[in-house]
Amino acid sequence: MNNGTVKFFNSEKGFGFIKDENSNQEYFVHVTGLVDEIRENDKVTFELQEGRKGLNAVNVKRA
Repeated sequence: MNNGTVKFFNSEKGFGFIKDENSNQEYFVHVTGLVDEIRENDKVTFELQEGRKGLNAVNVKRA
């Protein structure tokens, strides 16, 4: 499980980015990968899964 912060999330379009607190890398997140609703600056936990364009955050929960 990774920890991070929601850097950007557009609820109308259903996607955004999460910044990993350990690696400082940013990962794409789609609404289908959410367990909880998220907003910008929320602290979250997430898992990574290979997507079409790289790693995506999935199983995203508010911490």
